[in-house]
Amino acid sequence: MKHAAPPPRTAFLPRERAIIEAHRTPRQAQRFLDAVRYNHHRVGVTLRSFREVIREGETHCMESALVAAVIMEQHGYPPLVVSLESQDNLDHVLFVFRRRGRWGAVARSRDAGLHGRRPVFRSIRDLVWSYYDPYVDFTGRITGYALVDLRDLGDYDWRFNRRNMWKLERHLIVAPHKPLRSSDARYRRLLRQYKEFRRRHPDAPATYYSRRERWM
Repeated sequence: MKHAAPPPRTAFLPRERAIIEAHRTPRQAQRFLDAVRYNHHRVGVTLRSFREVIREGETHCMESALVAAVIMEQHGYPPLVVSLESQDNLDHVLFVFRRRGRWGAVARSRDAGLHGRRPVFRSIRDLVWSYYDPYVDFTGRITGYALVDLRDLGDYDWRFNRRNMWKLERHLIVAPHKPLRSSDARYRRLLRQYKEFRRRHPDAPATYYSRRERWM
């Protein structure tokens, strides 16, 4: 499918252009998102565009993926996101990119282990597996994933929309998700580990996972 070109820089407000020009790599985009206040739905559930996130100064996981997609699209990266499907319906969304044939991600979450990943993964599936262990909390478990090109939304305005973009959320939900099958024994072990950690450290970030060197 042939996609329309990304919007020109002149389509962005001065503050938006400054952010785009100051963040030219996925790592820089990750650092920018890490510094933005997390959106805990103070005013209800939202799904804001890049423009609205910058205006409001706060973001959650799906909004962060969209912000990263807009910023990196201006530097030549296709606006690709991955939807992670969970057994508890608390899904997660990542902006994904490819460098030298390897996949990485930019992401934001309330959970430390669900942020971005360095571009070291041979496939999207391998990248998704890196999120499996940190995804397990009291209810979460990744069951599937979908790679989505936001340009497939056609003329739908996912970059500058002033309204909550529930159409985009539905688009991600109905996208065909590939199953991610895992053993129940592994899941139960991770769940026990998480519960014990939370018993000891009710408010601490869960960063006890192995291979953290792959985190962004």
